[in-house]
Amino acid sequence: MRISSFLTLILCAFFSFSTQAQLTTGTPQSANLSAKHLNLMDDVIRDYIENDWIPGGVFLVARRGKIVYFKSFGDKSDKQGDTYQNDDIFRIASMTKAVTTVSIMQLYEQGKLRLDDPVSDFIPAFKEMKVLESVDSLDSSYTAVEAKKPITIRHLLTHTSGITYGYEEDLTKVYTKAGLPRAGLSSEDWTSERFINELASLPLVFHPGEKYSYGLNMDVLGRVVEVISGQSLSEYFRKNIFDPLGMNDTWFYLPKNIQNRLVPVHQQQETGFEVMDGKMYNNPDHQYPLSKDHAFYAGGGGLSSTAMDYARFIQALVNGGTYGEARILGSKTIEVMTADQMTLLNEQGKGYSKKPGITYCLGFSLTTEEGAGQGPRSPGTYEWGGYFNTNFFIDPREELIFVGMTQIEFAKKGGLWDGLAAVIYGSMMD
Repeated sequence: MRISSFLTLILCAFFSFSTQAQLTTGTPQSANLSAKHLNLMDDVIRDYIENDWIPGGVFLVARRGKIVYFKSFGDKSDKQGDTYQNDDIFRIASMTKAVTTVSIMQLYEQGKLRLDDPVSDFIPAFKEMKVLESVDSLDSSYTAVEAKKPITIRHLLTHTSGITYGYEEDLTKVYTKAGLPRAGLSSEDWTSERFINELASLPLVFHPGEKYSYGLNMDVLGRVVEVISGQSLSEYFRKNIFDPLGMNDTWFYLPKNIQNRLVPVHQQQETGFEVMDGKMYNNPDHQYPLSKDHAFYAGGGGLSSTAMDYARFIQALVNGGTYGEARILGSKTIEVMTADQMTLLNEQGKGYSKKPGITYCLGFSLTTEEGAGQGPRSPGTYEWGGYFNTNFFIDPREELIFVGMTQIEFAKKGGLWDGLAAVIYGSMMD
């Protein structure tokens, strides 16, 4: 082969990869999916709307870099014509955790932290942690014992630190007495630094490493990012993830020129929904994305985003950490991030799930080879969701991503995400 021909092949391969590394619009057939079967997603979504199980939302599917399904359904309010749009902005709540996880893994691959470093190396307030023993029901005073080991970065990434959301009856009393903004979404009265330092002064529910229990761990890690980088979490996200990926609609506090695209939160009623904007959710109210930007950035739940912005983020992970010319993470780092962290705890019945093969990696739930029979998702699929009924999954084996955005509290009917996944995988023709 002549050298010039060889170079031509190399350049063609390079530019082909660069093109595929960014999301483009394609037909289902271009990703080897059945259009007729994929459109059954419409029926599933409309069924949920007609039965008052969701008000509506935005849904996106991409395979092999091709967006093959991107539709909005339903009404955002009682106003005529106020329908959901593809560029609507949603409070993504705990889907923020994936962004914080990637930020921590960026610092990890730069050698600025190790996964088993004590968090007290970065936030000294966590140096001497206590584990709750008993609480006085009269004055919420408590007794506690010394933690058997320090909390590590890995404990925080896997929700095995002993830090929870404080919904346990005894801990609720302790958190309430301390005035802690338990939901961790936003606070106009606290800074992130004050919030995390105050959290560190309160007892754990169990000794670090003993079991999985969902909690404010990513909020702590968000503060770790701030300490190491010398930037606010908002600035760090913008510089290292959002701007490189073109995520212009993802913010803790929305700029005024896009605030009109924030959808209202609905709460399930006995029949239908009530719009909850302006009403309280564990302090703050639902309007926190419209607040003035201040120094409280919740790494566990504070972001708002669009389906397309979030699709860019998770497509970068499918691509091995790159999107177009941007690189947000190395492929080997993603392998570390998506490896099962719960093997021993799952065996003890103290892990993320008692279902075989449904486990937890660093920052995400994970399906392993053992979990192949639990549903259609391929082994290696990792995913998560948000409090206001948002969801995503990443299937590296099939180069497949899904983003679902609704905005509802206390849904009375589950199963939407599993139903849509069944349709998506059922449409595959290879």
